[in-house]
Amino acid sequence: MKGISYNQYGGPEVLTYGEVRDPKVGPDAVLVKVRAASVNPVDWKARQGYLDGMLEAVFPVVPGWDVSGVVVQPGVSVTEYAAGDEVIGYVREDFLSRGTFAEYVAAPVRTLARKPRSLSFEEAAGLPLAGLTAYQVLTGALQVGRGDTVLVHAAAGGVGSMAVQLAHHLGARVIGTASERNHDFVRSLGGEPVAYGDGLADRVRGLAPEGVDAAFDTVGGDALKASVNLLTPEGRLASIADGDVVGYGGRYVWVRPDAEDLARLSDLADRGVVSVPVAETFPLERAADAYRLSEEGHARGKIVITVDWEDPAPEPGTTGATGY
Repeated sequence: MKGISYNQYGGPEVLTYGEVRDPKVGPDAVLVKVRAASVNPVDWKARQGYLDGMLEAVFPVVPGWDVSGVVVQPGVSVTEYAAGDEVIGYVREDFLSRGTFAEYVAAPVRTLARKPRSLSFEEAAGLPLAGLTAYQVLTGALQVGRGDTVLVHAAAGGVGSMAVQLAHHLGARVIGTASERNHDFVRSLGGEPVAYGDGLADRVRGLAPEGVDAAFDTVGGDALKASVNLLTPEGRLASIADGDVVGYGGRYVWVRPDAEDLARLSDLADRGVVSVPVAETFPLERAADAYRLSEEGHARGKIVITVDWEDPAPEPGTTGATGY
């Protein structure tokens, strides 16, 4: 099958488009015909080797963890899905090798949920990792509830935009940091925007003089330090970007695949509670350009890779002898 892969750590130049190995479908997995996959910052950090101390790379690595697509072959033990079912997934294993930037992926059922009917495949591909991250931080680490004031950093980004919408749904008042050009976008999600940079703490205090009940750091560094000083005495702090949060009494969160959480997000999307803003789409063969855009760090919403849907699905029980 066609896919993106890399044989060594490095920049976008190490990514190649071409033939990659066909996936084998385990008993508890399904073969998914990929319609779209999204790029997340963790994808290029993994490609750079920044996660080498945590995740072993089995080269060549097919990158990508987010996917939306159609089941074409369920594993022998799978009863949850049948051929033709539309699904989304955060298809992460505990090593780097068999990702979603390809025509097909073998996805364990524990990583999947049914695709929201109201979203396109492109939008749906941006939901799993960002949505799960925001949901698990807000409902787990931060225990956000009605009446809380929540500070969300990088509120126009993939995770941040999800966090603003979900926190608003949970009944919280949401203050979100963003560049001036994205302030109207943050407002449209239900947040109150503030510009990041020098003077951030004063601007947040101007909106919340008593401080914030919870702070969701997606940036690290100065943003994390500013968050510490903005908390109420009982305030909660979590970061997905900076392990130093633990030293400040907060939680460092690494998102995990969870089929039930993902199903809840799919339902929220169908109910109109969350939307998935798509910044730009790229065909599979231009994945390196999608990575470059992600690494610039200025995209509003999700960067999505699309996969051609012209090829016929393989027959059940085959691995695509025609080179799908």
